[in-house]
Amino acid sequence: MYSELYIVRMHDIWNPWHGCIKYSEGCENCYMYFLDAQREKSGADIYRVKNNFDYPLHKDRNGVYKIKSGEFIRVCMTSDFFLEEADRWRDEAWKIMKKRDDVVFILITKRIVRVDKCLPDNWGEGWENIFFHVTVENQKRVEERLPVLLELPFKHKAVMVAPFIGEVSLKRFLQSGQIEEVWCGGENYNGARPLHYEWVKRLSDECKEADVTFVFMETGNVFYKNNRKIATFNKANQAKLAYLSGLNYTSTTPVIFDLPKRTQEYSQINLFADIQSPERIEKENCKYCSMRHRCIGCTQCGKC
Repeated sequence: MYSELYIVRMHDIWNPWHGCIKYSEGCENCYMYFLDAQREKSGADIYRVKNNFDYPLHKDRNGVYKIKSGEFIRVCMTSDFFLEEADRWRDEAWKIMKKRDDVVFILITKRIVRVDKCLPDNWGEGWENIFFHVTVENQKRVEERLPVLLELPFKHKAVMVAPFIGEVSLKRFLQSGQIEEVWCGGENYNGARPLHYEWVKRLSDECKEADVTFVFMETGNVFYKNNRKIATFNKANQAKLAYLSGLNYTSTTPVIFDLPKRTQEYSQINLFADIQSPERIEKENCKYCSMRHRCIGCTQCGKC
């Protein structure tokens, strides 16, 4: 039995495994490698995360899932879900996502050429609760990856231009009508390459013309506007600059997911009232967050 259609909102991050192998030029200054190096670790060490591998199945003391129906969760933010070295763990992760088919999982990958052979046997034409994002960093990777994206059997597709290190055009791919959202952001940490306002403006204009939601997440460490260099290492300032650029755009057709309503399993919570009208706890930075339209509110500003 399916619920009424509704817009899902963000909950958290699920990293079933950690570590990655650099894959293309967008990986050159990988944030995960940088953060691991600060802990005297190597980002190239790939391992299954013991305590949180089954995080979407975790329950509170009352036996209620911590991730509620209708929320969404970002997957493998410190790796790549389609990483070859993770092949031995992926089937189990798919089973967890299928069991929690009332939650939307955001999958983000550069390894789009591997995706088709990594899908589960019961995939069919795609699962409603998977929001698939392909990452591109310049026009070369757009031309390489987006034709594959349009051929893959996913019900919800998006593009993430990050790190945004070269001018891109998505116009002919947006015309397919398959891409529901485009996100972009500059590069951070050591060696960050610059992002130019004109690149973001062009991409924003293309999305507006195609009526596709466009989210400018952050400027990155080095941002150029009107030939003026703006350097900031503060992530909140980056998000604020991106927000104040006025380049974000929300489609007249929101991304909607048709998810099962589990009236018995979730009898202890008000499922869709909680999600459609969440109790938001906002801080000052929330005013300028480009991800605000997805957030359910939190008690720690910057947690997302």
